[in-house]
Amino acid sequence: MTSESAARLAKDVAASTLTAAAAENDRLGRFSSEAMDALGRAGLLGMMLPADVGGGAAGPRALADVVAALAEADASVAMVFLMHSLAAATIAAARRTPALEQVLGEIAAGRHVSTLAFSEAGSRSHFWAPVSRAVSLNGSGARISARKSFVTGAGHVHSYVTSALAPGGAGPTDSTLYLVDAKTAGLTVSAPWDGLGLRANASSPVTLDGCVVPADRRLTEDGAGFAAMLNIVLPLFNVGQAAVSLGICRSAVAATVGHLKTARFEHLGATLGEALPNLRANVAAMQVETDGLAARVDDTVKHLETPGDLTMLRVLEVKAAGSEVAIDVTALAMRTCGGAALSRQTGIERLFRDAQAGAVMAPTTDVLREFIGKAMLGLPLF
Repeated sequence: MTSESAARLAKDVAASTLTAAAAENDRLGRFSSEAMDALGRAGLLGMMLPADVGGGAAGPRALADVVAALAEADASVAMVFLMHSLAAATIAAARRTPALEQVLGEIAAGRHVSTLAFSEAGSRSHFWAPVSRAVSLNGSGARISARKSFVTGAGHVHSYVTSALAPGGAGPTDSTLYLVDAKTAGLTVSAPWDGLGLRANASSPVTLDGCVVPADRRLTEDGAGFAAMLNIVLPLFNVGQAAVSLGICRSAVAATVGHLKTARFEHLGATLGEALPNLRANVAAMQVETDGLAARVDDTVKHLETPGDLTMLRVLEVKAAGSEVAIDVTALAMRTCGGAALSRQTGIERLFRDAQAGAVMAPTTDVLREFIGKAMLGLPLF
């Protein structure tokens, strides 16, 4: 699946399913099962899987393009899709067992949605450091008890890619990844999601209370979970989250332009855009920032496609920059459109709220800046 074909499919799904429902789903905090079904029918749920299991064998460019296209219509759906895609890529990288082969086939067929369950209440935004510990069941699997936080799609997915300290792990990065079926006894959604932004992505806490995970659903060797988080999940998540920010920015620019072209000063016989040069300057600034973010996302994708000495630095930078740009662009859109934006007539208010999530989503902007500083000084990140 090429990035161009994937982006076209995403735009079709956005137009047919996401756009009309986004505002109401946001108001109600309603997860869009219809969106995930549509993405499955379009073949996008399996786009990150290898061809030998029926996947699209897509790379980071296609992922960024699809996520940005979805986020222009509904950032909540874009986040659910991103977290599913990261989970799918993690499952695909695991050793093949009959149980995992079946899951991969279901994902490729568009019938299985997964997500990541890494962050924990005890380690907060340090998602790479679970405080829960798996208990070995003597070769037959593991038992996990954990309090996972901010699990995108909680209660609406079929499986969770879950981390826990390895049974014999000595430090916070000695973790193991498991695929936990959503129907596993002891797994519950702990509370409803009622957030400021991304209200329709069901980002609820999940409790695992003595959940037994069979050995054939272990995704990494014991102690190798951290490496999978760092090498598989983090690069794709950071560029994907930046793509969410990019989609939000593009939508904010389009909504602002639309308002300035249609809202009128009747006594002047002119639109707001025609009458007020300061508002035109605001739109120009928004577009410059949005185009700059698009270039940054493209540059990071190129680094992922052809890794080099600066790849990790670009990965760390792209999410931090993307989150800040989205906050700035949507804030300027709110100010430019004034009362119309504040009263939700334009949809910009939702974009403004959704934009806030990126900065506090692990790894947070503050954490990323710490990592960037360490990288520049040649210090170890962890």
